[in-house]
Amino acid sequence: MLIVVLELMGLAVFAASGALAAVRARLDVFGVVVLGMTTALGGGIIRDVLLGITPPTTLRDWPYLVVPIATALAVFGFHPQVARLRKAVLLADAVGLGLFTVSGTATALATGVPAYTACLIGMTAGIGGGALRDLLLREIPLVLRREIYAIAALSGGVVVVVGTRLDLPSVLVTAVGATLVVTIRVLALWRRWNAPVARGVSDELSGGSQQGREH
Repeated sequence: MLIVVLELMGLAVFAASGALAAVRARLDVFGVVVLGMTTALGGGIIRDVLLGITPPTTLRDWPYLVVPIATALAVFGFHPQVARLRKAVLLADAVGLGLFTVSGTATALATGVPAYTACLIGMTAGIGGGALRDLLLREIPLVLRREIYAIAALSGGVVVVVGTRLDLPSVLVTAVGATLVVTIRVLALWRRWNAPVARGVSDELSGGSQQGREH
């Protein structure tokens, strides 16, 4: 039940993120709903496919579909108000990352996979939907850019694995893991922490590469 509640909360948060990105990209209402659903459900579907859970959980139970659809429609209708809450949206995205990471890691552990596999699957569940959102919008996925995103998710997965192996209460493990993810992500945004990039790459080289891709 705890995992289900966490996943539904994460679905709403990620659906809002995807729907707002779709509104900014000037997509119609159908596109907003599709992008909201993709952002919300993508990570969970990838997780279940990797774990051999078919059909994926999010395609078997109706609440997993209703929540992102309703959220996307709400964002479409009230996007000016939502857009003004930029900091709140970023915080919500961080919360969604934490919720999906811990629930994905816990789900993976429940299937009996090794600890390192559970950590990687939890991270993938957290970042998968956002990556698909960015690809559909023809953007470089956020996780591949300089911002601290995947590292935050992986840290939360490690906490869940360690806490579970130590037989700590699941509620405590979940809360600590999600809180760590959110804290790292928010601190990275606030302090402008970035992962290192290659040095010595000239603007002409990067611009030429981009121009080559466009042609």
